Amino acid sequence: MRYFFHIGYSGTPYKGWQRHPYGIGVQQVIEECLKKILKQPVPIVGCGRTDAGVHASQFFFHLDVAQPWDFDMLFRLNKVLPPDIAVFDIIPVEGLPHARFDASKRSYDYFIHTYKDPFLHEASALYLVRNLNLDAMQAATALLLLYTDYRNFCITPADHDSTICHVTEARWLTNQQGDKLRFHISANRFLSRMIRIIVGKLLQVGTGVLSLPGFESYLALEQAPKHLSPAYPQGLYLSKVSYPFLDIPPRPGFSPAFLQVTDAGWQTI
Repeated sequence: MRYFFHIGYSGTPYKGWQRHPYGIGVQQVIEECLKKILKQPVPIVGCGRTDAGVHASQFFFHLDVAQPWDFDMLFRLNKVLPPDIAVFDIIPVEGLPHARFDASKRSYDYFIHTYKDPFLHEASALYLVRNLNLDAMQAATALLLLYTDYRNFCITPADHDSTICHVTEARWLTNQQGDKLRFHISANRFLSRMIRIIVGKLLQVGTGVLSLPGFESYLALEQAPKHLSPAYPQGLYLSKVSYPFLDIPPRPGFSPAFLQVTDAGWQTI
């Protein structure tokens, strides 16, 4: 029998979702906890990968068991997991849907604060910049929906069978004070470090280091960036994963430092 687990985690202490020989990943922690509960190894399959230090306010994985358990797995697993990993729902599914390959849409949010705040340093990326040209950043962001080949925004394009991504949403939001920014993007798939590279280039547009035509030339594959400098990992959240058979709203308030995208506290630029 197959179960989908709806979870969230703070990525600060982990080397990403997947198992690594050089550090602890979220997958390893969950598998070890499941082994304690079920008294046998249970491999799990995640909906994707996240880089070291990147968070997930919504994430799914699936596992298979021969027989359904006869106890409260949600309570027991949350009890043994560390505080930075939470299980929200456990959903039995019919057939063999795949947590990774059957996901139809993924959304990410990237948070920036432009002033030093000791309570945000692990939940948002600090960029001490002033007078960002937000209009230019939004104009560059609108171009993302016009192109599909993102090889110039990938750290290892040769590792992917395809660098085609269909971006369906991309926008910047800001709080009323203008000292916090939020970049929201949705697509059918993403490449390695693609979002952090995009954010880094958009910040260059905002500071005047990169022109709007220069940014578009990367998207149009007319020229490749000389340097790829991904934005800091702690600002990035995998925030929504949708399936044709499963579409659960993210848990509100998972990140207490920020409001949800639809809340009035955030204004679209």
